Amino acid sequence: MNLDIRHLKLIVAVTEEKSLTKAGERLHLTQSALSHQLRDIEERLGAPLFFRLNKKMILTQAGERLLHSARQVLEELKRAEDDLKQMCAGQHGMLRLSTECYTCYHWLPELFRDFSLRYPDVEVKILAESTHDPLPALLNGKIDLAIVSTEERDKRLHYKPLFQDELVAIMPPGHALADRPYLRARDFVGQHLILYVGPKDSHLYQHVLIPAGVSPARLTQMQLTEAIVELVKAGIGIGVLARWVVQEQLDAGTLIARSVTKNGLRRRWHAAFLKNDFVPAFMHDFIELLSRPAMPMATPGITRLTANATP
Repeated sequence: MNLDIRHLKLIVAVTEEKSLTKAGERLHLTQSALSHQLRDIEERLGAPLFFRLNKKMILTQAGERLLHSARQVLEELKRAEDDLKQMCAGQHGMLRLSTECYTCYHWLPELFRDFSLRYPDVEVKILAESTHDPLPALLNGKIDLAIVSTEERDKRLHYKPLFQDELVAIMPPGHALADRPYLRARDFVGQHLILYVGPKDSHLYQHVLIPAGVSPARLTQMQLTEAIVELVKAGIGIGVLARWVVQEQLDAGTLIARSVTKNGLRRRWHAAFLKNDFVPAFMHDFIELLSRPAMPMATPGITRLTANATP
């Protein structure tokens, strides 16, 4: 590229001032220095940009073409600088996020409403295609924030604790396991289990069933929470979901929930983001909204985490 930003500023200044002397004063250059830069530009382009008419600088056809682009480029750079200043001040920008579970999107809309009141010029965008495995999208720069329940060891990532929820076994009233105070690993033997994820990503499998050497009689993976609930209601099998997801059905008595193991099966949720030198203030505030007691921790079965929280 033959031209620099200073060259574009020079073309605009000389055009608007119609004088090398006045343009030099505007750009804080001597007339000699400005004349030298103008000759340098014309030599690089191989075309004259101005001609003198009664001591005034008048654009040539080539100069008019360059002026048009110069003004567009400088205006865009000015807008970019203004946007960056607002971003640094935490008032403007875009926050792209994803979670590892579609059910998390159920409580995000209320949070978006509160966030938009604080930051009306910050757009929050959900990348649903990164759901289930948002960390690769985070590391690839496709999203800015991931809401996850598993911390992967990676020096590029920073995790902020948010909240803890409980996974419970759900079944219809009258089910053979409904009279148990809680379910042990062996209670899943012979059951048709309906899960949101496969064994590799399942807390139930990884923390309860596999350590106990237990497998259910049948496993169905269903990535739609409402479908799992309806299948369980119909007596097709038992499911394992977060208590807050099915609290409405539990209150209505259409489902029964039992803890998994005596101590319960809990997940720790974290906000994950890249370890950058600069993190917009609005993203810090969004994370604080995620971890506040009223959202979604007011929901039964969810408790707030702190940096030193223990299960």
